[in-house]
Amino acid sequence: MVFKPETNESLDGTTHNSDSSQHEVLIVGAGFAGIYLLYKLRNAGFDCKILEAGDDIGGTWCHNTYPGSRTDTRQPYYQLSIPEVYEVSGFSVKYQCEKKTLTVGAVLVQTWTWSEKYPDQAEMLRYFQHVDDMINVKRDVLFGMRVVDARFHNESQKWHVATQKGAVMASKFFIVAAGFASKPLTPTWDGIEQFEGELYHTYQWPSDVHLGRKRVALVGTGATGIQVAQQVAKEAASLTIFQRTPNFCLPMVQQKLDRKTQLQEVGSLQQKLDYRLTTFSGHPESFVDRSALDDTPEEREAFFESLWRTGGFAFWIATYKDILFDREANRFAYDFWVKKTRARIQGRDKQDILAPLDPPHPFGTRRPCLEVDFYEQVSRSHVSLVDINKTPILRIVKEGILTADGTMHGFDVISIATGFDALTGSLLHMGLHTSKGLPLHEKWAGGVSTYFGMTMAGFPNLFFLFSVHGPTASNGPACIELQGNWIAETLLKMRRDGVDSIEPTPEAERSWTKQIHETLEGTMIHETRSWYSGANNPGREREPLLFFGGFPSYQRQIHEALENDFRGFNKTFKHGR
Repeated sequence: MVFKPETNESLDGTTHNSDSSQHEVLIVGAGFAGIYLLYKLRNAGFDCKILEAGDDIGGTWCHNTYPGSRTDTRQPYYQLSIPEVYEVSGFSVKYQCEKKTLTVGAVLVQTWTWSEKYPDQAEMLRYFQHVDDMINVKRDVLFGMRVVDARFHNESQKWHVATQKGAVMASKFFIVAAGFASKPLTPTWDGIEQFEGELYHTYQWPSDVHLGRKRVALVGTGATGIQVAQQVAKEAASLTIFQRTPNFCLPMVQQKLDRKTQLQEVGSLQQKLDYRLTTFSGHPESFVDRSALDDTPEEREAFFESLWRTGGFAFWIATYKDILFDREANRFAYDFWVKKTRARIQGRDKQDILAPLDPPHPFGTRRPCLEVDFYEQVSRSHVSLVDINKTPILRIVKEGILTADGTMHGFDVISIATGFDALTGSLLHMGLHTSKGLPLHEKWAGGVSTYFGMTMAGFPNLFFLFSVHGPTASNGPACIELQGNWIAETLLKMRRDGVDSIEPTPEAERSWTKQIHETLEGTMIHETRSWYSGANNPGREREPLLFFGGFPSYQRQIHEALENDFRGFNKTFKHGR
């Protein structure tokens, strides 16, 4: 393979020459994961570059520009434990960063604070700009670089990585930090090209879409669909929601945050962020150590009510320890949820579609969405619901959507909120090959297999995070730091020990994959069709794709491998040792 001079050509046409086509570490993606790894490895003295397909940093927050887009993890827990290096003295904070030094007082605040408990997409992008101000991320990002082929060359002991624009780079280490939801799924409806209106997947929502006085269709009520629906219902002339599976939404309990209070608490911020890595899910909430069957009905009702009033994911992950394991305990939770939810929905037909009296699947076995006023908005007269289990979408026609009952639904805009080829999509669509030239999709033909959800047999010096077989159904930044810390420690240990490359043994990979399956099958999650098992991807075989053993167990296992001389890995040494 011949190396071409590398350029950094952004999507706006601006071109910058990079300093070299060879680096110690290449990282794919400039979102939370890529930025955190860049920060950790650059500070450890590694020569790193990020290859980013887009034209700015922020990862998923650059793409999720659809109406209503916001986080579902509350602040201050949805952020990285960088970049501010601060000293607290009384009520003053001195911020030291690469681009500037700020002294912050009680009133005049010149550094970052959050405006809401659950920030929206625009605020998240401002946060990433703040991160860049602090640690100068962009100096090591090559924009407009979508990776289309990556393979390890045994002769040079390097990864050769090709981009869509024809540039080729080489590196000793290759790290995929593209996230678990970067490959959108679009339905293969008949006639989709005939539609004469506007049609958008929520992941590719243009910034100049105006919905006033328009008839809008929304297909899908996953987390994105719920956020879109409660916003679009306020703007559109009409909204028709096509739903297959109801979302067991939980009240967000949104609130404004005070800057002065945040400054007063800045001294404890790092402690809060560190605490995330000790809980089961990376959220500050944890399951209580008792069964739902241990409480009286009155005690259970009071406990559920307290969680409901707390808001956020409390009702999901701060509840009884057996909610996901015991069917009777789970039904107690669902019955409370359905009572609370149906009371907010106007009309029996809408109640039965959105909150049926009998659960379509156990509560909490799919990730709930947080909502502010979704049920009030869908109760409005200009919002309609179509249960596509009973009335499937037959085809798209030029006027809109034709359903199986013969009804032609006319629309000006069709919004597709059908989710992603989650967890495996970013890895499978990057042109990854084993050191023997086998494409990843062929390696996984019999099922996904990894070691720790960060490495794979046949891929020397390849790492990935916040992806398949990791504790990814969690608080994103917390999971990223947990895995990112291990990757950084691994590279440092390799440097200290004179190890040139590592890759997991097939036996270690099989053992981890077996644990993934056994852990999930011990819960009711395995009964439910969701992206946790790839069931949202038509034609795909269902299989467990996530580690559900919790952060403490995960952290113990991955660090034991390092402490025991790279247990489970084959090693090669420099100079043929």
